[in-house]
Amino acid sequence: MTSASVTDVTLRGLGVCCALGNVVLHGLLVPDHLEEKFYVGVLFAVGSAVMLLVAVALATSKRALGAWLTGATVSLGMIAGFLLSRTVGLPGGYYEPGWEPPYGPLSLMAEGLFVLTFLAWLGERSTTRAAPKPTDRVRTAPGSGQRTR
Repeated sequence: MTSASVTDVTLRGLGVCCALGNVVLHGLLVPDHLEEKFYVGVLFAVGSAVMLLVAVALATSKRALGAWLTGATVSLGMIAGFLLSRTVGLPGGYYEPGWEPPYGPLSLMAEGLFVLTFLAWLGERSTTRAAPKPTDRVRTAPGSGQRTR
């Protein structure tokens, strides 16, 4: 296994853990939010379902860019919703005071770490693609003075 693939597997694994953490945390909150403000509960349920699909795609797909982009978009949307619901409020007069420990801080950590892991994966991916492959190096055959591939 190359160091690039070890890094890819590690970052994907961390992304899967963050996505599943997000699923569990929001899944626990769905019933209460369906009663309190129905559309917020639906958003939590949909977000959890999408993040579950993201986790599966990160774990199984050879090309994970779509899963990363989807997960990062959902995570950023959840962070924005959390912050808006505690500052200016959401449509329908939905306003949450406080951080709702432990769910609020843990959710923000899972979502923020997912986005940071995605950015690290993107950076690693661009570095890996820019590096020359070992078979692309030109070598000189010993004693011949000729260059070989």
